[in-house]
Amino acid sequence: MIDKGIELKDLNIKAKKGLTFYELIIDSYKGIAKDVAICKLNGKYHELTEVIEDDGDVELIGFETELGMKIYTRTLQFIFIKVALDLFPGSKITIDHAISDAVYGEVHKEKMLSKGDIDKIKVKMQEIINKDIPIKSFRTSKEEAINIFTGYKMEDKVKLLKYHDIQYVHLYELEGRYDYFYGPMGYSTGIINIFDVFKYESGFILQIPERKNLSELAEFREEKSLTKIFIETQRWLNILGIEDVGTLNEKVKNNELRDIIMISEGLHEKKIANIADEILNRKDVKIIFIAGPSSSGKTTFANRLSIQLKVNGLIPIPLSLDNYFVNRVDTPKDENGEYDYESIDALDLELLNKNLEGLMRGEEVDLPIYNFKTGEKEWKDYKVKVPKNGVLILEGIHGLNPALISNNLNSKVFKIYISALTQLNIDNHNRISTTDVRKVRRIVRDSLSRGYKAEDTLKMWKSIKRGEKNNIFVYQEEADVAFNSTLVYELGVLKPYALEELNKIGEESSVYSEAIRLKSFLSFFKEINVDEVPKNSLLREFIGGSVFYEY
Repeated sequence: MIDKGIELKDLNIKAKKGLTFYELIIDSYKGIAKDVAICKLNGKYHELTEVIEDDGDVELIGFETELGMKIYTRTLQFIFIKVALDLFPGSKITIDHAISDAVYGEVHKEKMLSKGDIDKIKVKMQEIINKDIPIKSFRTSKEEAINIFTGYKMEDKVKLLKYHDIQYVHLYELEGRYDYFYGPMGYSTGIINIFDVFKYESGFILQIPERKNLSELAEFREEKSLTKIFIETQRWLNILGIEDVGTLNEKVKNNELRDIIMISEGLHEKKIANIADEILNRKDVKIIFIAGPSSSGKTTFANRLSIQLKVNGLIPIPLSLDNYFVNRVDTPKDENGEYDYESIDALDLELLNKNLEGLMRGEEVDLPIYNFKTGEKEWKDYKVKVPKNGVLILEGIHGLNPALISNNLNSKVFKIYISALTQLNIDNHNRISTTDVRKVRRIVRDSLSRGYKAEDTLKMWKSIKRGEKNNIFVYQEEADVAFNSTLVYELGVLKPYALEELNKIGEESSVYSEAIRLKSFLSFFKEINVDEVPKNSLLREFIGGSVFYEY
């Protein structure tokens, strides 16, 4: 272990050609190998099992980092998969999605998974971890990999590789069990310091440590609204007959794309119509809040919801929370002394509530317009009155925060959480992060509508993510309903736009490795012609050509 007070980033190691990175660490600092998730040399990440081929300073990346925890989680998943398949030959293991700070998956076998089954798996996993077994990585031909997975009867991986134009595949091996994983792996089972696995719903939960304290498990919090959405989305995928990316690519190749798009868009429209019906049936609802993380499609969703509300005989009236910013001089500042416009204290809550209460009383209210150049609110005779069948629609990151409005308005409020909560996975053992989908959407939209470079978008993402964590995700269970804005076919459409921008990021950039990762991720998808996308699709918010607005 590292001496107290010393961090991995403070250790200086010179590369030595011919050694593996693991051997270099052992040779340089005894006892810290299990603290190291991955190494970085000359701007590129390297697994500890890789042989060093270049000179330079080696940076050690720990498990407390975002990348490090992904490696920890991926390694734990491999151990689970190996043990479950050993105990239940012929079963199918699926790693489905993240829930809270954990991973949900299922073991598909003849008899339903029981608590006793999970207990057996946990014991065997701990045995393998205690043995500190090396995880081997090697490069093989696509044909050989297909043969291996055909022998395992893993059609998901066979289809994935079949429609991918790569010639070679990077595989991992643990005690005779071979698998493919999208992303780097730990060098040994012994890197797992702490974990838990328990029965949950029809599957299991894999718990991982807190990044800030690797000796404690992250708290598991049930997210019932998101779980409901994941179940709904799985039902949608079943309707489409799409299990994973390989199946999607197969259908695209077989000219079944039009049906996929029409059904996907139809499912979205039906869900939006159902939400509008629910609002109609709640007679007291007069205020609708729409909130969600960046690139969720909030604006298009609000427009499509407005149409369905009109179909129901309601009159939607949009209000912008942006007009309720406090004057710039009164804006709170963050730890760096910069204006924190994402803080709820950046909003004039007193004025907002005063205006909403007046509107609810049937009064005509003079509303402010915020001048972003001067940093002050202005009044320009912008008067609004809510008719008897009118409903206000407010979109913003704080829409789910209970502190936004006074308690006496709560009975009149309907809250909607929207996000790109993808359920489509690369294959059974490799899930697609919802963050990656939104990140690709944002890169494309920023490029087409704002002229931003992909490099700038990726550099901003850490700040964007921090704001989402503090202001949105913590309140997502406050929503009356959640809407999944993901479209099963969208990454095939976004792919050429995103690749064009990602290819502009040079090796010298601090986000070069992330660009490489995203390009690798997008390579799994067959391209889909943008002309196939309907003009009212949520996807048009990111690629342009929407009936709701132009750019």
